[in-house]
Amino acid sequence: MSEAGSDIHEAAHTAAPVAIAVEGIVKRYGDFEAVKGVNFSVTEGEIFGLLGPNGAGKSTLIRMMTTLIPVTAGRAIVAGHDVAKEPDAVRRLIGVIPQALTSDQDLTVEENLSIYAKLYNVPRVQREKNIAEVLEAVDLTKWRRAQTKTLSGGMRRRLEIARGLVHDPRIFFLDEPTTGLDPVSRIAVWEMLNNLKSTRNLTMLLTTHYMEEADRLCDRIAIVDHGTLVALGTPAELKQGVPGANVVEVQFDREDSEWLARLEGLTGVTSVQSLSGGGYRVLTANGSKTTMQLVEMVAERGETLTSLSVQNTTLDDVFVHYTGRQLRDEQIKPVNFVMPPRPGAQP
Repeated sequence: MSEAGSDIHEAAHTAAPVAIAVEGIVKRYGDFEAVKGVNFSVTEGEIFGLLGPNGAGKSTLIRMMTTLIPVTAGRAIVAGHDVAKEPDAVRRLIGVIPQALTSDQDLTVEENLSIYAKLYNVPRVQREKNIAEVLEAVDLTKWRRAQTKTLSGGMRRRLEIARGLVHDPRIFFLDEPTTGLDPVSRIAVWEMLNNLKSTRNLTMLLTTHYMEEADRLCDRIAIVDHGTLVALGTPAELKQGVPGANVVEVQFDREDSEWLARLEGLTGVTSVQSLSGGGYRVLTANGSKTTMQLVEMVAERGETLTSLSVQNTTLDDVFVHYTGRQLRDEQIKPVNFVMPPRPGAQP
């Protein structure tokens, strides 16, 4: 989506009540600019995703919006409060789930939740009610008295999510919520987050470097790269903005420097990319016609196809379109996360 298109799309969404407004936000560390004048807004009840590789500036954006680090320039308005001028008001209204698992492993599930609720000054009767509700919401009721160290990785992630909800926040920030989880646990967390959105009327902002996660969870996605926002829209809108409706991935038994030019000459082809493992990724307006021409061309030349697949445009294609490279899962580096200060504490 072009910058102008993003602006139009953003204006349409801001007609609804705004939960988060980020206006020209900048973060510098000395001469290094980690976030470079980013603008976006999140409407109430929306799941909004920041998609990009590690080091793109996603976590830095979340840390500014949750008052953990100061904003260098620009401003962020969260639940109607400026994060720089009214940090305590922001902290009372948000829940934060960091990348790292930070619950105390020597405490029980219930004890972890109780301590966190006390930090937010939740009254005892309300605290007990909230703990029961969030445990039910994340399907951990039967493990409420289990020591946290006995839980699986997926269960510990669900505990982190329950802990972030125990004080009834209006806005929920999740930084790489499924990093390190196996595929089954990851899908379970996605289903839980979708259910929480509908049953608790939560606004969610999450960061991710998983394409499928952004596609499955998010109402809208902002693609972030090198500290800048390069595209913004719904998953469907972002895919429609990429020239070519289909992707053909092909590999030949013999490498030939002329394959790139031959593929670019097929009908409907808008771009061709060489893949690191060999073969080519072809974007085309007509997948079936391009495939037929490709098979005929290979047969005429007496060559052999070792693999061929056709699929619809994906968010990976969107990322390549806007950044010129693929977004691949990378090993997550350990993150030192500081628990958000309780309301009333000095920032």
